[in-house]
Amino acid sequence: MAAGYQAGMQVPGLRSCYEKVGGIYYLPRMFDKIRLHAAGKLPEDYQPNLGKGFDGRALAFLNVDYPSLVERVKQGGADAELLEWCFQRGRRPTEAEIDVWNQFMRKRGWRDDGSAVLRTRLKEIHCEHRTDIETSFDFIDLDEGRDPRDHPREF
Repeated sequence: MAAGYQAGMQVPGLRSCYEKVGGIYYLPRMFDKIRLHAAGKLPEDYQPNLGKGFDGRALAFLNVDYPSLVERVKQGGADAELLEWCFQRGRRPTEAEIDVWNQFMRKRGWRDDGSAVLRTRLKEIHCEHRTDIETSFDFIDLDEGRDPRDHPREF
């Protein structure tokens, strides 16, 4: 970590955006946020964005609405079971669509319209010198106390 910087929030039970289920990035994190919120363990700072942002993109990708997914997650089940429910309720993306999704999501903030937001967020936490933080996924890992360098670079 950068000298003088302490992670913004370490949330036990909240996985990295880089985690996959069914070969799809981000979904385990979204399921974790729903579980933690239902258990009263999701910090307040995270709550206004539930079902929005990356969650919203994932929901649109799977063609599933947030309230229905929340209800299904509350019923319990492993990530793979929840994903299968999403496929049955919404849509089952092809391997090619999953590849496009994964490439888009893991590169978000890198040379795209999210780059300015990423730079602003880095500045807010006094880490603008961190040239290894190239994507939104990297920033989230840094902010939550994980080392973004633990994930493979495939740009």
